[in-house]
Amino acid sequence: MNQVGSVSLVAALAFGIYGVVAGVIGGRLRSLRVTRSAERATLAFFLMITVAVVALETAILTDDFHTAYVAAHSNKDLPVYYKIAVLWAGQEGSLLFWTWLLSIYGGLAVLINHRKNRQLMPYVVAVVLGTGVFFTSVTFFVANPFPVLNLQTAAGLAPLHPPEGNGLNPSLQYHSMVIHPPVLYLGYVGFVVPYAFAMAALITKQLGDNWIRVTRRWAMVPWMFLGVGILLGANWAYYVLGWGGYWGWDPVENAALLPWLAGTAFLHSVMIQEKRGMLKVWNIVLVMVTFFLSIFGTFLTRSGIVSSVHAFAQSNIGIFFAVFLGIVVFFSLTLLFLRLDFLKSENKLDSVVSRESGFLFNNWILLAAVFAVLWGTIFPIISKAVEDKTVTVGPPYYNKTALPIGLLLLFLTGAGPLLAWRKTSFQSLRRNFTLPVALAVAAGAALFFAGVRDLFAWMSLVLATFVAACVLQEFYKGARTRQVIAGENFPQALYNLTMRNTRRYGGYIIHLGIVLLFVGFAGLAFKTEAKAPMQRGDLLRVKDYVLRCEGITKGETPNYLYERAELSVVKDGKALGTVKPEKRLFKASQESISHVALRPSLAQDLYVVLAGDDEDTGKALIQVFINPLVGWVWVGGFVVFLGTLLAMVTSRIEREMAGIRRPVEEAIEEKHAL
Repeated sequence: MNQVGSVSLVAALAFGIYGVVAGVIGGRLRSLRVTRSAERATLAFFLMITVAVVALETAILTDDFHTAYVAAHSNKDLPVYYKIAVLWAGQEGSLLFWTWLLSIYGGLAVLINHRKNRQLMPYVVAVVLGTGVFFTSVTFFVANPFPVLNLQTAAGLAPLHPPEGNGLNPSLQYHSMVIHPPVLYLGYVGFVVPYAFAMAALITKQLGDNWIRVTRRWAMVPWMFLGVGILLGANWAYYVLGWGGYWGWDPVENAALLPWLAGTAFLHSVMIQEKRGMLKVWNIVLVMVTFFLSIFGTFLTRSGIVSSVHAFAQSNIGIFFAVFLGIVVFFSLTLLFLRLDFLKSENKLDSVVSRESGFLFNNWILLAAVFAVLWGTIFPIISKAVEDKTVTVGPPYYNKTALPIGLLLLFLTGAGPLLAWRKTSFQSLRRNFTLPVALAVAAGAALFFAGVRDLFAWMSLVLATFVAACVLQEFYKGARTRQVIAGENFPQALYNLTMRNTRRYGGYIIHLGIVLLFVGFAGLAFKTEAKAPMQRGDLLRVKDYVLRCEGITKGETPNYLYERAELSVVKDGKALGTVKPEKRLFKASQESISHVALRPSLAQDLYVVLAGDDEDTGKALIQVFINPLVGWVWVGGFVVFLGTLLAMVTSRIEREMAGIRRPVEEAIEEKHAL
C-alpha cells in the first residue's frame, strides 16, 4: 500500500500542475475545450488523492506497523473507530487528509458550476489546484506518510516489523475527536473556494453581483463547519483535559477562531454590497484575509512555533507554509491594486443611524477582535525573535480585550437588524427599540437584586435579554403581518414568513444561538471549585453538594490501566447517584490522562476529576468544579448550526429573483462564451 500511496501522490501532483496551467490557458484563450480539460484534471486530482487516503487508511486498519506513520500513531489494541482517526492524528496523515478535503471542495466546485460561471471557472480551477499542488508537494516531499521502517544490518537496510505501534495520543482517544478534526478541517479548507472565486472575479474583471452571490454561499459552508469544529474542540477540552473549562485562549484554539471571525465579517459586509453596491474593495479584502488566516492557522498548528496541547510536534514544515503565505499575499494584493478602478462603490453612506452603518460597525469590531486575538497569539513568536525570550500572553490579556469587544458585538447583533437601510427615523427607533430596551432594563434590575455583581456577567445577561427580545420581536411582527394580509394562522404565518426569506430569518436564528452562547459564557463568573485527598468514607463539600468516597478501584483493559474513584453525590439533602472519575495510563504510549465524571444540566454542571494521588497522604486527589450555565454553550452552538442550515436553503424570494435573472445571465454567458 505504501507504493500505491506514493505513486498516487505523484499522479495527483502531475494532474494538479496540469490543471493550473490548463486553467490559466483556457481562461486567457477563452477556450472551452482547454477549460473542460482543466476541470477534468480537478476530478482526476481528487481521484488520486482519494487513492492515497485509502492506501494509508488500509495500512492503519490492517495494523501494517512496518509503515512508519502507522507504527508511530496506532497499535493493535486500539478500537477500530480510533484507528480511523489515526489518519489525521499525525503531521503527515493530517496533511494528506487536508489535501483530500481540498480535492473534494475543488471537485464539487467544478460539478456544481458545470454550466454556470463559465468566465470565472478556469481561474477558480487554477487557484484551487494551485493550493492543492502546494499541499501535495509538502505531503510528498516533506511530510510523506508512506515511508517504511528499516533496520540497519550488515547486509544493508532490512524491513523492520515492530510487533505493535506506539499508540494514538491518549488525549485524542475521545469520541468527539473522531469528528472534531474533520469538521474543523472542512472549515479551514473550504475558504479556498470563496478565495478562488474572488481572485477569478478580479482576473476577469467580472466584479458585479454574481461573484458575490456565488461566494457568499461557498463562504457559509466552511464558516458553519469551522464554528461547529471550534465548539467540538471546546467540548473535547471540557471533557478530556480535566481543568474544568472549555476555552483557554490556546494559540491553536485562536488559530481556528481567527478565520471564523473574519468570515463572519464578510458574511455581514456582503449584504451591503448586494443591497447598496458599497464596500466592494472591503469585501475582496475580507475574503483574502479569511483565506490567509485559514492557511496561517494551519501553519501555526504544524510549524511547532507555538506551544499547545493541540499542536503537532516541531518540524521544518513551517518555512514552506511561510513562503506560500507570502506568495498568497503578494498575488492577492497585486491583483487587487490592478483592479481598484473596477471596484468603485455605487453609493455612499447616507446616515450613521442606518443598517449599513450597523453592519460597518459590526465589521470594524470583528476586525478589532481578529487583531486582538492575532496579536496575543503571535506575540510570543515576536518576543522570541526580537529579544530571544518567549513572553507568553495568557487569558488575562484576552479577557480584558475580548470581553468588551464581545459585548459590543452582542449589542449590534440585536440592534443592527432593527435599523432601516439608508436612514432610520426617530419614530422607527422608538417603535423597534422600546420593548427590547424595557425588557433589558427589567432583566438588569432583577439580576442585580438577585445578587449578580460581576459586571461582565451582568452585562452579558442584560444584553442577551435585549438581543433575544429584538429577534423574537421581528419574528412576531412579521408573522402577525402575514396573519392580517394572508389570513393564515400564527404557526403557518411564522413558517411561511421564514421560508420566504430564509437568509434573513436564518440569520435571526443564528443571532439567537449567539445569545445562548453568551448566556453560557456568563456562567464562568460564578464558577466554584474545591480539591481534597480522599479515601473510602471521606466527604467533600462544594457549594450545595456533598460528595462521599465509596471506594477506589484499579483495573485494566486491553488498551489502558485505570484507577477509578466512586463518589456518591448528595445535593440539598437529595441523593443524585454516583460519579466515577478515572485516571488512565495507556499501555502503548505510557501516557496518562484524566477521564472526567460529569453530571450536566442547563443550570450547572457537577464536574469531577481524579487528578492523581496525593503525595503526602497517598489518597486519591479529587478535584470538583461547579460550572453554572455551561450547557447553554452547547445548546447555543446547535442553534447557530440550525440557523446556518436554514440560511443556506434557497428562499422563495431567491427563487423568484433567479427566474428573473436567469435569462439575462444566460444571454451574458452566451455573449462571452469561451
